[in-house]
Amino acid sequence: MRAVLLRRFAPACAAFAALLLAGCGFHLEGRTVLPAVMRRPYIQASDQQSDFVHSLRRDLLISGAHPVRGRAHASAVIVVHEARVKRVLSVSATNRPTEYEVDYTVQFSVTAGGKTLLANQIVRTSRSYTFSENLLLATEHEQAILTGAMGRELADMVMRRLAKL
Repeated sequence: MRAVLLRRFAPACAAFAALLLAGCGFHLEGRTVLPAVMRRPYIQASDQQSDFVHSLRRDLLISGAHPVRGRAHASAVIVVHEARVKRVLSVSATNRPTEYEVDYTVQFSVTAGGKTLLANQIVRTSRSYTFSENLLLATEHEQAILTGAMGRELADMVMRRLAKL
């Protein structure tokens, strides 16, 4: 008797659970619902190979947008200016750097059809890491990994703002 009830009500329970998830605004992680104007964006940046631009392009693709290579075919233009600053946080007794801070700042704006959809916005993140002259290659690798993670974090921030257009 129990098995019959389970077979009969299992599809209904699954459908009900799916409706609950859809009703609460659930979306898969990494997928941001973008407005229609962002379906074919062009990313205008001085460095098209930066960690941030790669992450932003990837996030746009995941969200269903199709970034274009030329401004003429774009539905919207995202203008990006990036700045990375490395500062010494601490030094050793011999006056050699032992800790650095990396500050990654992105300023961006969005236009479409001659109208400004999003005026200049600034997103920023910073991280610190230790430095050792004895482990120079490892330290440089750590900085590259850190900068990549910061670029992904900033791209996520920008995607959240683009979703609100």
